[in-house]
Amino acid sequence: MKIESTEFLRSVVDPTGLLDGEEAEIVFAGRSNVGKSTLLNALANRKIARTSGTPGRTQAINYFRINGRFRFVDLPGFGYARASKESRRQWAEIIGEFLRRPHNRRMVVQLVDARVGATALDEQAGEYFVELDLPRVVVATKIDGVKRGARARQLQEIARILGLENPAAVLAVSAQTGEGIRELWKSIAEFLAG
Repeated sequence: MKIESTEFLRSVVDPTGLLDGEEAEIVFAGRSNVGKSTLLNALANRKIARTSGTPGRTQAINYFRINGRFRFVDLPGFGYARASKESRRQWAEIIGEFLRRPHNRRMVVQLVDARVGATALDEQAGEYFVELDLPRVVVATKIDGVKRGARARQLQEIARILGLENPAAVLAVSAQTGEGIRELWKSIAEFLAG
């Protein structure tokens, strides 16, 4: 898919700021430091999301309009231990409100750090997305950090933990090298065309 335009719409820190569900949304969710913002920038082929070496930097729901047709939604990372309990509770509340709101077309791109593998938090998030009956694509980020000989085994383990029947359903992606970006765009385009 060719990106012709990107537009930052808003950052939302409480449910009153959430946008309506009229446009299709591709929602990016994952643990803190999984590389959500870096992946968004790689997909857009330009800097649209702020990146940082500090985990937990995204502390709001950020909306971006892509090609005037659909939205990317960057959720705060979950599991960031250095945030206060109150901050984590507020993030969980707004994310829950966002995901439970009725919506015409929404797909979740669940990001898992390929170097770490799927954690208990990733598993809980995956179960939540399934419970909400949200279409989901699982992406193993930072795949360039996994040795070639260990990749297939790591992807199989991620699929197993997240309850995916087909290990090939986990897309191996590196925002640094561009590996898997085309395949992820293909999954997004198929969802938008459906």
